[in-house]
Formats: sequence, structure tokens, C-alpha cells
Amino acid sequence: MLELYTDRLRLRSVISSDWDNFLYTHSSEQLNEFVRKPQAESVIRQKFERVLANRDFSEGEWLLTIIEDVHTQDFIGFIGLQNSDAEMGQMQVGYMIHPKAHGQGFASESLQAIIDWACLSFKPHKFIAYCIEQNIASTKVLEKCGFVREGLLRENCKIGEQWFDDCLYGLLAAQRC
Repeated sequence: MLELYTDRLRLRSVISSDWDNFLYTHSSEQLNEFVRKPQAESVIRQKFERVLANRDFSEGEWLLTIIEDVHTQDFIGFIGLQNSDAEMGQMQVGYMIHPKAHGQGFASESLQAIIDWACLSFKPHKFIAYCIEQNIASTKVLEKCGFVREGLLRENCKIGEQWFDDCLYGLLAAQRC
């Protein structure tokens, strides 16, 4: 089981008792505004079962971790790392923070922790992130952690019936903060 610690946070592997938080984050209209239309509970359950079964961080797979308060064990959100291209040494990051924890620096703190861990464990060349252009909060998190906007992918993400532009962000592992 993976466990990473910061002064305020614990990042750990997802376990079966995390179902309620997984369901909430994947079904909340507010949290998914810039990600996807909330899906049916049966679809979310299938995703959850794949997360529980995936203990192999092979190419294309996501390693999803719970973010929780290190002192109270309160749920703060999720952060994930995808082994997107092993040959090129690229890893993709993504995160979702519970509304009660917004604006407190938890996304930046957990992103920095998982990047540091990945650098020590896997020696990647580059981290990438996609962020819908309208998602200002996520843009600020990425930039605070040293990511640089490298491009704009026009109409790259479809949420419901609407297309959105994705900003492509990159962080060279050698230049991480």
C-alpha cells in the first residue's frame, strides 16, 4: 500500500471503504464541471473496482491515491498519476479536491508530493497535465507547482454536448520546484 506524507496530508492507496467518497467525487455536478458529465452509479462502480484491482503501474495505467488530512483523516480528494508513455518517460497528473477543501493549498501540496515521489521512484523525464481553459483554479495549481502552459488543444474535451479547449501543461522532472 502506498503512503506519502506532507506536513498536513497523507496520500494513500484506495481501499474498498473509500467507495462513498469515490462515488461522491465522480457523481457531483460541481466537482465534475470541468471533467465530465456525472455518470451512472453502475459505471462509477466499475471504475472503482478497476482502481481497487490495479496494483500494477504499467504503461497506460493510473495510480489513484486518496488525499486525507494527516491529523483528522478527513477526506480531501483524489490525486492520480498515469504512466502515460514509459518509453518517453512521461507521466500525466490529475486531481479532484472536495469543495470543503478548496482554496487551502491541498491540491498544490499533494501534487508536489506525488511528483517528488514519482521522481524518486520512476525517474520520469516529464509530467503533463490537461486542464480546460476555463478551470482557473486548476491552472493556478499547476503553475504554482512549476508547470508551464505548452499549448492549446482546441475542442479537445467534450462534456455533455459541449466542446472545450484543453490547455496542455508540462513540467520537466529536472526543473521541478
